[in-house]
Amino acid sequence: MRRREFIAGLGGAAAVTSVSWPLAARAQQPALPVIGFLNSASPDLYANPVRAFHQGLSEAGYVERQNVAIEYRWANNQYDRLPALAAELVDLRVAVIAANGPAARVAKEATATIPIVFSVGFDPLKLNLVTSLSRPGGNLTGASILNAELEPKRLELLREIVPTATVVALLVNPANLSAEIISKNLQVAAGALGLQLHVLNASTESDLPTVFATLPQLRVGALLIVNDPFLNSQAERLAALTLRYAMPTIFQYREFAAAGGLMSYGGSLIDAYRLMGIYTGRILKGEKPADLPVQQSTKVELIINLKTAKAFGLTVPLALLGRADEVIE
Repeated sequence: MRRREFIAGLGGAAAVTSVSWPLAARAQQPALPVIGFLNSASPDLYANPVRAFHQGLSEAGYVERQNVAIEYRWANNQYDRLPALAAELVDLRVAVIAANGPAARVAKEATATIPIVFSVGFDPLKLNLVTSLSRPGGNLTGASILNAELEPKRLELLREIVPTATVVALLVNPANLSAEIISKNLQVAAGALGLQLHVLNASTESDLPTVFATLPQLRVGALLIVNDPFLNSQAERLAALTLRYAMPTIFQYREFAAAGGLMSYGGSLIDAYRLMGIYTGRILKGEKPADLPVQQSTKVELIINLKTAKAFGLTVPLALLGRADEVIE
């Protein structure tokens, strides 16, 4: 989706850093509660999650510019910008901060009083965001996506569809706090399957061609891409690179398989953002994050692109096709 179309679709809200109202209108209307939306990615590539967040807000009774205002802060995949952006929202004294995974930890460090609602793809306990899933206790709560827990399963799925592969690569964003833990866990899982695992890093767009160029040198037979906001925003480009290098690859989200990637298996980012919107609305109504249990988006989908499998000369086992939620032909 083009940036211009995204801005038009959301009324320009998600790409601006403040809500501008005519002076006369501000004088006549009571002040609206303000949500701080803090995200490590970029608005033009996160249109669908933002729509899902708005949907969740509406389910809780809030519509942007009608009875709530939103201040958007986007790091555009430059994670080192997050502390300054979080500080801006704290200085604005927003009523609640809605933050994605990398932004949630930064927001927590920025304030112990403003409620924070997160959407993360890793265990919130291991990220030290909350002390309990059922009773978060502090100023944070939110939704977690089934993701890191599924990484060993993704590795098994790769082995099932590419049984001849003995060397597998793992693509992570080293700037993500969960990257090191996931890498260590998957080294163990790969060893149990008799696979050699290479961990490759990418934190900018310019890193991606270099990473894929190294795959033939390492004799990699299959690739697993870890969930990360930056990598998520590059789903279509990653799919194109896997096709260019004929690299059987599994990722978390359907967008990757729909763009030509071999397989996707994981939780729903859209569902998690909708849950984040609902909780944000509930907090605006007076509920406390300490009393709201962390929700888990339990929706998991297996998508197989059969057209790509055939192009790679792979035969997808019938049992695997039977387990797929969607087969793209």
